Amino acid sequence: MKGDLEKLIDSYVNGSISAESMERLNELLRDDVEARKEFAELLNLDSALAAAAAGWSLEKGEVNQGAVASHRIIKFPVAAHWLAVAVCLALFLGGSWWWRAEQSVFATVHLGAGVEQLADGARLRGESYKITAGSVELITKRGARVVIEAPAAFRFESAQRLHLQHGRVAADVAPGAIGFTVITPTGEAVDLGTKFGVDAPKEGEAEIHVFEGEVIAQSTGGKKQSLRDGEAFSLRAGAGAARELRSSAFIRPDEVASLQAALAAGQRAHSDAAITKLRNDPVLIALLDFESRDLPEGAYRMVQGRWPGSHAPEFVNVSDHMKLNVGGDHAWPQLTLAAWVRLDRLGEPYQSLLHTDGWSKNKSGQVHWMVTSHMTMRLALFANTLEAGSREHDGHPDSLTSVLPEQGRWVHLAAAYDSQKHTVRFYLNGKFDSETCQEIAHLAKLGSAQIGNWDQNDRKLSGRVDELLILGRAMSDDEVLALFEAGNPYR
Repeated sequence: MKGDLEKLIDSYVNGSISAESMERLNELLRDDVEARKEFAELLNLDSALAAAAAGWSLEKGEVNQGAVASHRIIKFPVAAHWLAVAVCLALFLGGSWWWRAEQSVFATVHLGAGVEQLADGARLRGESYKITAGSVELITKRGARVVIEAPAAFRFESAQRLHLQHGRVAADVAPGAIGFTVITPTGEAVDLGTKFGVDAPKEGEAEIHVFEGEVIAQSTGGKKQSLRDGEAFSLRAGAGAARELRSSAFIRPDEVASLQAALAAGQRAHSDAAITKLRNDPVLIALLDFESRDLPEGAYRMVQGRWPGSHAPEFVNVSDHMKLNVGGDHAWPQLTLAAWVRLDRLGEPYQSLLHTDGWSKNKSGQVHWMVTSHMTMRLALFANTLEAGSREHDGHPDSLTSVLPEQGRWVHLAAAYDSQKHTVRFYLNGKFDSETCQEIAHLAKLGSAQIGNWDQNDRKLSGRVDELLILGRAMSDDEVLALFEAGNPYR
């Protein structure tokens, strides 16, 4: 019967359906709940394909020739179309058109990492769900893999339609689930066979980020837009705007298992123990885990950190920043800076992890810690100089390798400075990376500083920062490795 239904729907949307077949289709729609769902979902997909075939392009009124060459162009038969609409309307008014959502399973929980509200194997129907901590991977009835990160509120209208009130969703859509749609308060995204993410904050417009393939985006009251690989779009009511892709802002399906395994191994307890030990270090300057209600001033959005229900500041816009004022009454012969970061984007000139004020005032020893456009880590102290023959070309100590071996995951960065030994040592995920020797090495000076952006594009951090450590001594290789291993959220 399913094959018969598919043939009838296919002939309907292509305009070749006969009167006899139309009568058969109407009969199926009248008598079969699953047939009605199939029909509604395919009409939704056809609308998206028609949008793609029309060649909509982002922020341009130009036709994108060949962008959807593999899609058929749908031509609805006028008489048959209105006949089907009339039948659907009659059934709806009679109380039997729309299916009882609570009787249909639309998705199954494949795996949860720190989500207490939904157990593995739970079957999701049309009810509303809320998750307050963690991340959960779902498999829809059509085979789409969907990860929802807390805090989030959502419900399934069908296996192909997810209403996201707020939260973050990353979807990996299988061929059988093409047309999967995420609906937000400010618009919706219709998949055309792709991997994409939707970020819907509690306040403000939602965003769509396309990792692979194509998505049709439509703001509430606005026109449809075709988004392809590497493009992002803000769903503003009545309009929309292009955004920079933030691929690492989303927990992906292949990440959930590693997060869950670390929780099962007791990693969060190990991390808490390491933090407690550091708080008792006699030369601790600052340790920000962002769990206090008394957070530093600035402009940033608090989101989930490495652990379920934890918190981390997220920096996205040029003006996003967090202000600090630590260690200003002291000059430090040694210094260690460390943090867990989840960087969204490559290619910015500098992504500022910690920049002290006063660099332009020729204050020797002022500290700037950042990620460069080469994706290497840099620790620069004003007026320090490199030894002759150093490999760096920009005059400051840089790590040897990229700090993003796996973009899209949390990484641990650390730099240890010793003015007496004239050295800067870099660490990536606990492992020693490289050492730079300096000819002149001033005492390190902190004081007033910022994490994040400086209202200019060449200091634009994009991503999350968790457990920022500033320590008034140079940690050893073994200490940095132990700190990483205790705080690692993956297994």
